[in-house]
Amino acid sequence: MVESDHDVALEDTDRIHGRTALVNNVKAASSLAGAIRSTLGPKGLDKMLVDGDGSALVTNDGVTVLEEANVEHPTARLLIDASSSQDRSARDGTTTTVLLVAEMLQNALELVRMGVHPSIIVNGYSIALEEAIKETERVSRESDGEQKSQVIRTSLQGKGDSSVCSLIASLAIEAADRLVEMEGGDDLERIVVKRLQVGEGAVMDSSLVNGLMLLKSRVDANSPENSDGGVVAIIDGGLEQAKLETDASIEVSSIGILQEFHERSRGNLQKQVAHLSSLGVNLLVVRDGIDDEAVTQLTKAGIVAYRRFERSDMDLLSRITGARPTRSVSGLGESDLGTYSKRVEERIADVNHTLIEGDGGGMTLVARGSSPAIREEAIRIFDDAIGVAHRLNSRPGVLPGGGAIQSHLARHLRSFSQSQSGREQLAIEAYASALESIPRILAENAGRDPVEIILSLSADQRESGAWIGFDLQSGENCDMGEMGILDTEFVVRHALSGATEAAIGVLRIDDVLWARTDPSTPVWDGEAEV
Repeated sequence: MVESDHDVALEDTDRIHGRTALVNNVKAASSLAGAIRSTLGPKGLDKMLVDGDGSALVTNDGVTVLEEANVEHPTARLLIDASSSQDRSARDGTTTTVLLVAEMLQNALELVRMGVHPSIIVNGYSIALEEAIKETERVSRESDGEQKSQVIRTSLQGKGDSSVCSLIASLAIEAADRLVEMEGGDDLERIVVKRLQVGEGAVMDSSLVNGLMLLKSRVDANSPENSDGGVVAIIDGGLEQAKLETDASIEVSSIGILQEFHERSRGNLQKQVAHLSSLGVNLLVVRDGIDDEAVTQLTKAGIVAYRRFERSDMDLLSRITGARPTRSVSGLGESDLGTYSKRVEERIADVNHTLIEGDGGGMTLVARGSSPAIREEAIRIFDDAIGVAHRLNSRPGVLPGGGAIQSHLARHLRSFSQSQSGREQLAIEAYASALESIPRILAENAGRDPVEIILSLSADQRESGAWIGFDLQSGENCDMGEMGILDTEFVVRHALSGATEAAIGVLRIDDVLWARTDPSTPVWDGEAEV
């Protein structure tokens, strides 16, 4: 037997399906997009995020707002995942991605209410995406050195003070240019460039330094403070006396056996230090601890030691010096050693910092500022800037910014839709309308009339081409290439692909099953209005 509304097997489950499921999923997407809508563009506003203990974070970064928010709805989480994917892959366009998903879903819902089946809309959106990607390839131009700087500054507009963004953009470009000769793909900028906060100075004092800089001081203050270079060994472990297991015990059968055990442990430490000395090691870095007995011996042997290194710092130091981490000192050989060119220890803001340089090309962004929040925001801006700069070196295509490319794609897709038969034509037109939401929102956030802007932009593009966009500073339509308002092709393409995939994923859902045992289960009563 089957119940009228639910299968008996689902009697402990609340279920919404069909149009009701779509309506509520679209409502969740629209609510999430509304939270970051006003952050888009150079005139976008900031958001203040307050956590449970009252700590506040002020940011303009869309993905930060979304990831810090306490969101439970699964569809909203799907959009956050799409934004996070955009951030990991392209480091820009996160807000645009979420706004596009919400607009695509809103327009799709209108088509469903007109009687168009979701499968038709999914097919139409897929066709529109394929054509939009082809058109971006046709419109794009290859960037030069000057345009690289313009692209980075465009991506940072609205994220902070213009002078701060300009400084960080120059640091990001410098770092990205050094990465060109290295191997590691898109993730290289996360691996090779360490981010370090220093609580002294203003944010404009932030800098990029060669090598690895970290909050560490040498184990023995009597060892040399600085060094002009030498041999380094990295131990993925410690230099400590042997310790008994938690439940282990020593059976003392004769006088002095315990003393003999400790002497044997100390002798083992001496052998390890002697082994390091025989290899010519000047600098020792370990992940775990260094026994007090070994500290004095290391200093006598002329070896400066650092302990309790983070894994990421060890990996970067390995890249910088060429040293290969080994599990123990006894297993260390000449082939595992590396070289460093300089080691400097200095006291900054009453905290000891150490800088180790080598020929491997590692770098450290030293982010300064009067508060942790300011320093964290500077690092977020740098993350976006170097991510775009690094990817631009391998994929130099650029497109007009300021909503120009989205406006052009909307016009192109409306024209293209006329060549399609069937109801997919309606879906392609809905996709075009979603793209047009980007210049509309940019105009709204700048306090301009969005309808007037969209109409004038469309007319000027029809006459002068895809590179005509709206300059929010002057209030005029002009050539985005000449104005230096540029977007990267890979960011635009990834945003289109990510948004379309997320929208299609939601459109394919026609049933939502909620376990009644979950007290946070929302109650859906009929079809809500969006």
